[in-house]
Amino acid sequence: MRVLKPLFLALTLVISNLAFGHAVVTHNSLKLKPVPVNQASQVELSFNSKVELDLSEVFLVSAGDVMTPIKAIPGEKPGQVLLELPSLIPGEYAIKLKIFAADGHLSEDLLRFFVKEAK
Repeated sequence: MRVLKPLFLALTLVISNLAFGHAVVTHNSLKLKPVPVNQASQVELSFNSKVELDLSEVFLVSAGDVMTPIKAIPGEKPGQVLLELPSLIPGEYAIKLKIFAADGHLSEDLLRFFVKEAK
């Protein structure tokens, strides 16, 4: 019985990844590296699967829900995407993602972040 529990858990995790073929953000650099004030920067995203950037859309959302398309380029690792952010003034922003996984599933996500003056 002790062996069956971990085996069942591992099997469930494998099956759930197969059943939900969506590209999910597993890491973003916003948590570790704040976006600098008045300076263009890059945000790194990692997904749990390969993504089709030609079919995907990425927007910067500013005050007043103004959406501006931003450039997304593939990173060096599988599932890694680099976003080119323009120079931003202090404030609240978000990155809106409409990402197609390599298997054709569409995923949407919203990553909120702040741009703050250094103290």
